[in-house]
Amino acid sequence: MDFTLSEEQQAVRELAAQIFQDHADVGRIKQIEAGEERIDRDLWRALADAHLLAIALPEADGGSGLGMIETTLVLEQQGRAVSPVPYWATIVCGALPIAEHGSPEQRQRLLPGIASGERFVTAALAEAGLNDPLRPCVRATPDGQGWRLDGQKPSVPAGYVADVVLVPATTDDGPRVFVVDAHTSGMSRERAQTTDRSLVAHLTFDGAPADMLGEGSDRALPWMVDRALLGLAAMQIGVCEGALAMAAEYTNQRNQFGRPLASFQGAQIRAADAYIDTEAIRVTTLHAAWKLDAGRDATAEVLVAKWWASEAGQHAVHNVQHLHGGMGADVDYPVHRYFLWGKQIEDTLGGASAQLARLGREIALGEALKS
Repeated sequence: MDFTLSEEQQAVRELAAQIFQDHADVGRIKQIEAGEERIDRDLWRALADAHLLAIALPEADGGSGLGMIETTLVLEQQGRAVSPVPYWATIVCGALPIAEHGSPEQRQRLLPGIASGERFVTAALAEAGLNDPLRPCVRATPDGQGWRLDGQKPSVPAGYVADVVLVPATTDDGPRVFVVDAHTSGMSRERAQTTDRSLVAHLTFDGAPADMLGEGSDRALPWMVDRALLGLAAMQIGVCEGALAMAAEYTNQRNQFGRPLASFQGAQIRAADAYIDTEAIRVTTLHAAWKLDAGRDATAEVLVAKWWASEAGQHAVHNVQHLHGGMGADVDYPVHRYFLWGKQIEDTLGGASAQLARLGREIALGEALKS
């Protein structure tokens, strides 16, 4: 495959890089992390003004009509700057499923506010226990013209500020996705802090009213999960790139025995391993994104990309941490933030082992269908 970006895609990446870097001041990020929301509202407005929140929305809904490749390029730059905004939650997990599977009324009601940066939307994909997002524990029951939800959802990203939550739930016909007003009665939110210092919400549903997303396609949830996993892999590319750039600068400036650390073979090997790991995440992510944009089944390719993001991503940020020695353990030094983000992405929606297990099931199912 030719992974060369088009001029339009390069422009998207450069614009995103400029905006995220303009807001990547370490002091500013520390201030946001100490705040009530843990979200950089100024950065969010800048992304909206640059039309990057609507980049993958259909033109009919006020977007640019681009695809997952362009979306991954934006997420990559967010990871590189470790910028605290809910782009993955609101755009990848929220806006894209609404645009693809939502009814005309849902799209008209929700998408303009998302594109303008005025509305936060998220999806409650994580599950307790084995954390299989395709087997939701929340139960949906018909209730007149609508539905009601009962159960719990852990660790919903940006769930404490979201205006709308997409909630996968089990029905008599299998899993479906529901649209829930975050301020409705019957739903409570408990704030919690994650490894990367962002805030999530543990949601409890007790007869919460809900509307089914669109016509209730049984493909909506797998569609969402594929893109959510791929978005995490894309962010991990940027996290690893940003960490490795810091390691290169540090080891070239820090001297031991009269020589820069970067001149020692041990340091070079660790840095090379981190670079190879990063590029493996990149190539598998681009491959999966290309297949999704081409309208082809890419579940296996997405799982491969997320496995690399979990396994190799963890290796890369760990190597960078090691190359910084004692400075890597200093929470006042910014490199530790990349390690925290790498660990958070590694386990979100299942770590490396979970992705391999699901990949094995996908391969076995494919072979069974062939026979």
